[in-house]
Amino acid sequence: MEFCRPSPRLWTARLIVWSAASAVTLPVAIVLSWLLAGPYVAAGVGLACGLLALSWLAMLHRRYRSWGYLEREDDLLIRRGVMVRRLSVVPYGRMQFLDVTAGPVDRWLGLATVQLHTAAAATDAQIPGLTSKDAQELRDRLATLGEARAAGL
Repeated sequence: MEFCRPSPRLWTARLIVWSAASAVTLPVAIVLSWLLAGPYVAAGVGLACGLLALSWLAMLHRRYRSWGYLEREDDLLIRRGVMVRRLSVVPYGRMQFLDVTAGPVDRWLGLATVQLHTAAAATDAQIPGLTSKDAQELRDRLATLGEARAAGL
């Protein structure tokens, strides 16, 4: 039982967002602390913010590696989570509709996310980091399986 993994470009997208956020917040925090409290506090704030940014990067990498999905005969398994591991089982017959979405960074890198919607309000099944072509093919495949196995809807 081998789970399919997101594209490595998803990690690139995460790095771009992390770099942009770090490039803005770190200098702002240092300059503000320098102006308000002096150079020694600014050095401490810079060090603390740098360590926080690196720990955020490590967590992002673990989250990226935790995603996976597996198409089985009657359902779709989606695993995710770092601290709290989740394994969602979505029966094909319970899927109501599927979305394929892509934000600006995702579009630039040719990525998309497949979002599955069921009747359950708590369903948050999504598969991020697929290439646009793979996302379209997965959506079509899941829609076909969902229609074939519709559970009395």
